[in-house]
Amino acid sequence: MTTAPHELSLTRLIAAPRAALFRCWTEPELIKQWFTPRPWTTPVVEMDVRPGGSSHMIFRGPEGQEFPNDGIFLEIIPNERLVFTDAYTSAWVPSAKPFMTAIITFADE
Repeated sequence: MTTAPHELSLTRLIAAPRAALFRCWTEPELIKQWFTPRPWTTPVVEMDVRPGGSSHMIFRGPEGQEFPNDGIFLEIIPNERLVFTDAYTSAWVPSAKPFMTAIITFADE
């Protein structure tokens, strides 16, 4: 598999049903448990999981510094595909500092 110069591709095999993994990416209380590496936390997660829906998270560092992360969902196919970006915020307002678009694919081995 080849990638574009600014593209990062990761593949992980996880022994869990696709539906459970999809929930881990789309349910705020589950995201809070795993999204940032320790000792960081994700104390705020607000999501409207639908195409065009917004996402708002706050990442908190061990010394209390906070980093907001806002974006929107571009595509949702339950248990199969999740696409989101920080290039836009709610109501399709362009982000001041766009960083990435993520494409998460859930597939059986």
